[in-house]
Amino acid sequence: MTDIQITDVNKMPNLRVFYEKTGRAKYISHLDINRCMQRALRRAEIPVWYTEGFNPHPYTTFALPLSLGYESLCETMDLRITRMMDCEEVSRRLNSTLPEGLTVRKTALQKFKPEKIKQASYQIRLKFEGCPPESALQHLLEFDKSSSILVMKRTKKGMKEIDLRPDVSLCSPCVENGFLKLELFCAAGIEKNINPTLYLDAFTQAADLETQAVHVLRTAVLMENSQPFE
Repeated sequence: MTDIQITDVNKMPNLRVFYEKTGRAKYISHLDINRCMQRALRRAEIPVWYTEGFNPHPYTTFALPLSLGYESLCETMDLRITRMMDCEEVSRRLNSTLPEGLTVRKTALQKFKPEKIKQASYQIRLKFEGCPPESALQHLLEFDKSSSILVMKRTKKGMKEIDLRPDVSLCSPCVENGFLKLELFCAAGIEKNINPTLYLDAFTQAADLETQAVHVLRTAVLMENSQPFE
């Protein structure tokens, strides 16, 4: 890191921190993740740019906030720094201050704006009360043949009925270690953001199943043509 201070905000490097959120950290809300990251940045002595105005605060943004209880291998946090700093050093310092379950995989210069995000993939494992996973798999395959999947989704204007069919794709369902395992590709981003729970709830209701255990892991955030968000 150099000692040269950058005063022009337009010339400050925009960094993107890629991190995992796993284990007990899945119970940390998005608001608390924001606070946790800001504390980690201060302890790690990362020269983050502070917003101007009445209430200055570290400039950090999160592209696609994760639902509480979900784990992820592909979270991102954007920030600006006021001095040049090696990206590997940023990762190393943050990892030395972050709590268990939050791990920085890499830090790099931003390539794309969050507006480019179009899709996210989720790996899901399910177990049901009184229903073997083999039977649940057959129910799922039958359910996914539906020409429409109507659900109620909360929007800024209140509850609204939407059809998940164009926005959710099922991939590679199977039985593994006593669980029904599947992958869902869901529309994501500023224009449209589909929570996989909407699909799962619609499935369990249609199949009259009671969930005993569920584990959701976000595995990728994608742009058009399934290009990774970087």
